[in-house]
This record gives sequence, C-alpha cells and structure tokens, in this order.
Amino acid sequence: MGHHHHQHDHGHHHTTNTRKLFWSFILIFSFMIIEAIGGILTNSLALLSDAGHMLSDASALGLSLLAFKIGEKKATGDKTFGYRRFEIIAAFINGITLMIISLYIFYEAMHRFANPPNVSGNMMIIAFIGLCVNILVAWILMRGDSKENLNIRSALLHVFGDLLGSVGALIAGLLIIMFDWNIADPIASVVVAMLIIVSGYRITRDALHILMEGKPQSVNIESLKKTLSAMEGVEDVHDVHVWSITSEFTSMSCHLIVDESIDRDNMLKSVNDLIKNHFHISHCTIQIEGNHSPFHNDCDPCN
Repeated sequence: MGHHHHQHDHGHHHTTNTRKLFWSFILIFSFMIIEAIGGILTNSLALLSDAGHMLSDASALGLSLLAFKIGEKKATGDKTFGYRRFEIIAAFINGITLMIISLYIFYEAMHRFANPPNVSGNMMIIAFIGLCVNILVAWILMRGDSKENLNIRSALLHVFGDLLGSVGALIAGLLIIMFDWNIADPIASVVVAMLIIVSGYRITRDALHILMEGKPQSVNIESLKKTLSAMEGVEDVHDVHVWSITSEFTSMSCHLIVDESIDRDNMLKSVNDLIKNHFHISHCTIQIEGNHSPFHNDCDPCN
C-alpha cells in the first residue's frame, strides 16, 4: 500500500514539473531568437554568447521535457524499470553541452581581447529584457522540485547561468556607453563562460554517478548495515547494494542471515518498513537466509 502511495505522489510532481518546463521552454526559446538577432545587429559577443547559452537552455529544457514524457512510458518486459533513466541521460547530455558552449565562448572571447570590435550600447536594452525573461523562468522552475530532480536542477542551472549572462551583458553595455570600453564585452562573456562550465561539470558528474550505479548521497551504507544488524534475530548483513534509477527513485538489495527460530514474514515486513521510512529508499529487495542456507556460500564476500 505504502509503495502505491509513493507512485501517486511521484506522478503529481511529474505533471507540475512538465508544465513548468513547458512554459519555461516557450519563454526562453522565443527570447533566444530576439537575442541572437540583437547580438548580430549590435555586434556584441556578450549578447551572442548569452543567446548561445539560451539556445543550450532551450535545448536543455526541450530535452528535459522529452525525458519526462519518455519517462512516463510504462515499464515493459524488456525495460523493467520503464524509461525513467532517460532523464538522467538527458541531464548528462545537458551537462556536456554546457561545458562545450563555455569552451566555445572562451575561444571567441580570446579573439576579441586581441582586437576589440565596436559594440553598440543598444545591447543593454536587449540584455535587460533577457534579464526579465530569465528571472521569470527561474521563478517558474524554482517552484518545481529542483532539490529532488536532477533534470529540473540542470534546467535551473542553465537558466541561472543565463541570468548572470544577462547581468554581464548589461554591465558591459553600461561600460561601453559610459567609457567606450569595448573590452568589457569579451570580459563579460568570459565570466559567464566560467559560471557555465562549473555548473556543466557538476551536472555531468552527478548524472554520471547515477549512470555508474553509484550510491545516492542521501544514503549512508554503514549506518544502513548497522541498523539492520541491530534488528532482533539478524545475525549478519551482506551483499548490500544501493543505487538510483533516477535522482528521485532509489533502489537497494541485500542478504540477511537470520536466526532459524525467527518468523521470516514478520522480519521482512519490519525490514521493508525500516528501509522505506528511515532511509527513504523507494524499492528494496531483501533475501533472507538461514545460517546453513546453501545460498550463503555463493555470496559476494566483499559486501
């Protein structure tokens, strides 16, 4: 029963997240086109790099949307966990594009440091509208569950990077109008690129950790083993594996050696309740063995 409730809750988050991503996508995509045209007309790399970043934002949001849609597909005999993992793959691709975009901005900015072109101060108007669009999108996304969901978080980081990009372009525009410092334009783009590369690296690292079946940060395996070992009738805990299917769906499996006299059904119920309520693991598989069980000798000794 408890498990069913978890699923229902997950579904509700899902719809809200999808809706928020959809509106964010529409807003960012429309503005990106305006910004790219503005960047070409005013000859501003800060605006163009911001538009490039917005393009990555729009594709990130589009990819996240697609991932949610694909993730909603039911599990099949072939894919027993369904398609939920796809959103981690999407986050991974997002992270890598962020890093590639920032490297490209660095490369462009280096050329501009060598000979700063003339940049029109009108870029400020466009940068200001960009700032407003980004603040709106960040506000929409922050109302999604960005703590839980790696996909929403990667979209939010894209937007934050973008927001800073607009601030950078605004400041550069001011300096160009007031002091004719055309060099401010590539400086602003380098600052943005550095911010983008950091967030890109973080998302890629987190997504890769999940793809490599790494242990979720929220679960302490030692404490899990200790708590299980301390239960009445449990003689040994081994072969413990904890991993994530997506950033919100954690799985675990383990073997328990129990006293022969113990009621195994009760035991299983208490262990399952403990793991779900205390360690917040959504899906667990427990193998219960007696001391003389033949399975016991085949187990992996490392765990």
